[in-house]
Amino acid sequence: MAGRIRDEDIAAVRERARIEEIVSQYVTLRPAGGGSLKGLCPFHDEKTPSFNVRPQVNLFHCFGCGEGGDVISFLQKHEHLSFTEAIERLADKVGIQLRYDDTGSGRAGPRQNREQRTRLIEAHRLAAEFYAEMLAESPEATTGRQFLDERGFDRTAAEAFAVGYAPKGGEVLRQHLLQKGFTDHELVTAGLTAQGRNTPYDRFRGRLVWPIHDLLGDVVGFGARRLYDDDRIDAKYLNTPETTIYKKSHLLYGVQFAKRDIARSAQAVVVEGYTDVMACHLAGVTTAVATCGTAFGEDHARILRRLLRDQDEYRGRVIFTFDGDDAGKKAALRAFEGDQRFVGQTYVAIDPDGLDPCDLRQRSGDASVRELIARQRPLFEFAIRTMVDEFDLDHPEGRTHALEKAIPQVARIRDRALRDEYARRLAGWVGAPDEMSVVRRVRSAAGAPERASSRRPVATTQAGGQQAIGVPHHGTADPQSIALEREVLRVAVQRPALAGPAFDTIEPEAFLSPVFRAVRVAITEAGGCATQGGGPAWIAALLGAATDDVTRHVLSELAVEPVPTDEAGLPRYVESVVLRLTEVWVSRRLVTLKAKLQRTDPSAEVQLYNRLFGELMTLEAHRRDLRERGVGTT
Repeated sequence: MAGRIRDEDIAAVRERARIEEIVSQYVTLRPAGGGSLKGLCPFHDEKTPSFNVRPQVNLFHCFGCGEGGDVISFLQKHEHLSFTEAIERLADKVGIQLRYDDTGSGRAGPRQNREQRTRLIEAHRLAAEFYAEMLAESPEATTGRQFLDERGFDRTAAEAFAVGYAPKGGEVLRQHLLQKGFTDHELVTAGLTAQGRNTPYDRFRGRLVWPIHDLLGDVVGFGARRLYDDDRIDAKYLNTPETTIYKKSHLLYGVQFAKRDIARSAQAVVVEGYTDVMACHLAGVTTAVATCGTAFGEDHARILRRLLRDQDEYRGRVIFTFDGDDAGKKAALRAFEGDQRFVGQTYVAIDPDGLDPCDLRQRSGDASVRELIARQRPLFEFAIRTMVDEFDLDHPEGRTHALEKAIPQVARIRDRALRDEYARRLAGWVGAPDEMSVVRRVRSAAGAPERASSRRPVATTQAGGQQAIGVPHHGTADPQSIALEREVLRVAVQRPALAGPAFDTIEPEAFLSPVFRAVRVAITEAGGCATQGGGPAWIAALLGAATDDVTRHVLSELAVEPVPTDEAGLPRYVESVVLRLTEVWVSRRLVTLKAKLQRTDPSAEVQLYNRLFGELMTLEAHRRDLRERGVGTT
């Protein structure tokens, strides 16, 4: 097996591949003085050139986005290539024969399959040109042209995507490529022909063909669509078989058109067919790609992460446009089974009428395709809702069965916070009366221990031996939130006048702990803090407003616990903790509001979207004000 490229060959490529010559193939460069060249940066959108190339040192740098490096790193970044791929591409451009160190024996030698790959790539390039010419000029291809026209693709679109037509004759392509100097062995190895009883024959006959490119931009295979009823192969689509250059699990159709916009927008759209890719790009969704006759898998996910430039951070977004039928739903559920970190950044966009992007564009125009992508939903949500919707949730039996099926799936979510959130949503979707019981069942199925209480259990006994006070229940709130909520309630109970109107504006929902929420309600029932002077009468009013023994017990504790500051520092302390809780509460509301805004279609629900956006801006301003005031209290 070939090893790493020799260091001296890498150095020779760096020296001979002039950066100004390579960059000028992608960027219009103009003199900038001092021997430097300047142009618009290809790595970010800009109107004023800030991308500089210095031929004297063979380096580039953009003063706008900070990208920089040598000729190799430029090609890596621009074409999304590995280091080795970039070296090989540059070596081909400057005519250097690379040598590789054999990692097994330490002996040096040329890469064994390098020459073969070059031959197979050239055969595919010529085949793609031949097929495209057949579609454009051959009378036999009339059926193929009609097929495209009926789906909204004119000749310009066909040429843009290099769509071709494979003649019905059994050896038309074969004879064409034999005349170009290729052998039958090479054509069979490439998958362009198949071995018959006596002689090879064209693999694709009487079909529309789409060339499939790898990340380097080379044609490595084809996808072919059935056109005629008398086609001896029943399959609607026929793809190139696995070859040394065509691995369907490592390829995405349309990647050569989409990769730059995927990197720029940090978003990729995965559709199901070649015509869907065409429809999306023509409609302005220029990040669309499709798998090549196989289900979306982990290798495809790795390709997208590479294009999104977020292998570690998982910042990008991947949107699947499955068909609305059962097969599409199964495809979504298969994706749910994959890499959880990848699934966490994936979304689903499905047309309500079950139309794919090609049919949707043909029926309703380009805008409808863009709107489809805008109506994306998180894949987690879609997968879980799909399971739940199989049952009749109007009856107890249906709700029970829905929970039994969905809980194990929710439990497979590895992110604990996300898992708890979807457990709560699941409870709402099925109408479960006790949200926390569903959360506990999901945690149990996930093998996650229940969170320990932040305080020791409280239990006292009445004269009859019956338990009078239970354990304070803080639910799923984390210890830090519990501590802050307790601090705020402590000052409201002991010094209500200092807590004042600022405390009274905090709603019960700001308290994650159920027992602390009950204390907050009791404070409201007792008249609120703003008009209270405190003391025994205030404590008595609070105890009288409490609805259960646990709340009364916690109120008693809060009334006697020491406040961690002296009398002089008390006003500042009270203001500080109240502001902190208010900010935390506003931040949680912002998260919820942003999620709701994201799920709202801005084109179909204009008034709702604008109202939510206005609320978001108001809350953001409120949080900034709280933070500025909080700084003053420290």
